Amino acid sequence: MSTRTTTPSRLLGRDVLRLGMAGLRARPTRAVLSALGIAIGIAAMIAVLGISSSSQARLNDELARLGTNLLTATAGRDLLGEETTLPADAVARVGMVDGVESASSTAALEAPVYRSPLSDPDATGGITAMAAHPALLDVVSGTLRSGDWLNAATSTYPTVVLGHSTAERLGVATPGTRIWLGGRFFTVVGVLDPVALAPELDSAALVGEPVAGDVLGFDGRPTTVYERSVDGTVPQVRSRLAPTISPEHPEQVEISRPSDALQARHAADRAFTGLLVAVGSVALLVGGIGVANTMVIAALERRREIGLRRALGGTRAHILAQFLTEALLLSALGGVAGCGIGAAVTGVLAFGNDWPFALPLIAPAAGLAATVVIGAIAGFYPALRAARTPPTAALNS
Repeated sequence: MSTRTTTPSRLLGRDVLRLGMAGLRARPTRAVLSALGIAIGIAAMIAVLGISSSSQARLNDELARLGTNLLTATAGRDLLGEETTLPADAVARVGMVDGVESASSTAALEAPVYRSPLSDPDATGGITAMAAHPALLDVVSGTLRSGDWLNAATSTYPTVVLGHSTAERLGVATPGTRIWLGGRFFTVVGVLDPVALAPELDSAALVGEPVAGDVLGFDGRPTTVYERSVDGTVPQVRSRLAPTISPEHPEQVEISRPSDALQARHAADRAFTGLLVAVGSVALLVGGIGVANTMVIAALERRREIGLRRALGGTRAHILAQFLTEALLLSALGGVAGCGIGAAVTGVLAFGNDWPFALPLIAPAAGLAATVVIGAIAGFYPALRAARTPPTAALNS
């Protein structure tokens, strides 16, 4: 009497992968549409994180170029809420503080600025005339788009340097143009680029202190004092500026650090980035539901195939592995496509805004991991349902 040994059915890993791919190729349109849902969610998340990182890299580069050692001092209010003024020698006082490398100032003037004397008196465009200290441009790290900065000679004549926004509002493209300032013509000698650390200068018309005192009523008192400190002494200098400028009432002098405003603005952008990532997560969840729906329909449509495999010796584990592999492949394809689209969008926007391209490697890695997890979750129930289908019931359907 012979004994027959039954060898259990086995399904190798490469066979599972081949079966999963065959299932997707059998219905390519459905597979593409399902993977597209995953791709959109991943692309949104990758693009948002990439754009945020590129923007942060640009900010870091800008702060490294401009420096974080600029402090400004402005006049505050007294106990009665009345506006105060800075002393006329405020710049000289600030220059005597240990750690201060350079100092400069501006003073707002009661002098309306127009393109010509025929302009509408109410159409000031938010332009402010200011008396500028000679060292202002160097202290605030400003640059000229065209023309020259005020010097010892031009500061005594009716000449003006326009901020970036001011030039656009007045329609001034090149130096040599005349504008109507304080009831007389001033000749434009220069136009500034945007000043990141002193944005108030963008909408200003800057004239020399001598001519401002002669014809515009400048009393010598600055409105804002700018100073550059040695990097390591910024906190100490910041604590000494107010008492140095106004020993009697230091509480009436407001000290600020412009680079903090840039960082705060980026922090607000990052908070918005978190919201967009959450929206991308919802899109990713919707894509996962699409994968689950696709696999449920596939299990229903392929009941005869399932019954035939079971009848030929396939086990429940084989069917489970086959359908789970299809779901994982579907999600992985969407994840890879989404990472590519997200990186491409980041690159295009970074290039268009002249930002450095910065995409953390953890972003696509986390995105691919998320797609695998979502594919496993979305495909588990349909795969389990397919594995539990009785062979006879499947063949008779």
